[in-house]
Amino acid sequence: MIILGIDPGSRITGFGLINSRGNHSAMIEAGPIRLQKIEDIGERLVVLADTLEELITRHKPDAMALEKVFHGVNAKSTLVLGYARGVILLCAARHNLPVAEYAATEVKKAITGFGRAEKTQIKEMVKILLKLEKDPKPHDVTDALAIALCHAHMGPIKARIKEQEAKFWSRVKG
Repeated sequence: MIILGIDPGSRITGFGLINSRGNHSAMIEAGPIRLQKIEDIGERLVVLADTLEELITRHKPDAMALEKVFHGVNAKSTLVLGYARGVILLCAARHNLPVAEYAATEVKKAITGFGRAEKTQIKEMVKILLKLEKDPKPHDVTDALAIALCHAHMGPIKARIKEQEAKFWSRVKG
């Protein structure tokens, strides 16, 4: 299964594509989508959309995973992040990609076993799990790869839970 992990950002959006088969995962491609030099928010969103469209078309992922939105202190930053997330979700919908969202603590726990792990711990585990020789940089890329790995580990469990919930509710209603 090819998973596209996204760490959304209005200035830098990290992406990480992995191929996951059972307990083995390998990085296909990862990098930052740098938007910080573009002042106009509309132009930034167009560049983000075009880059994601190209990645999705080229690699044909089976799923997309992204970090759940958290409420930041700065309302304007949170709003702009929402715009970026909207573009990301639109790109997924256009390609019929199922999207899973994970809280930062879920990602940390899936990768390190500890929901309050530090960035350095996550970086080391991503490096180990994907057998990378160098650290993925910047941290947005590491986070995107961690999100993709989280989905590789947690996605099947979440799908099974959803399936069981649907069966339960069909019995209750029927």
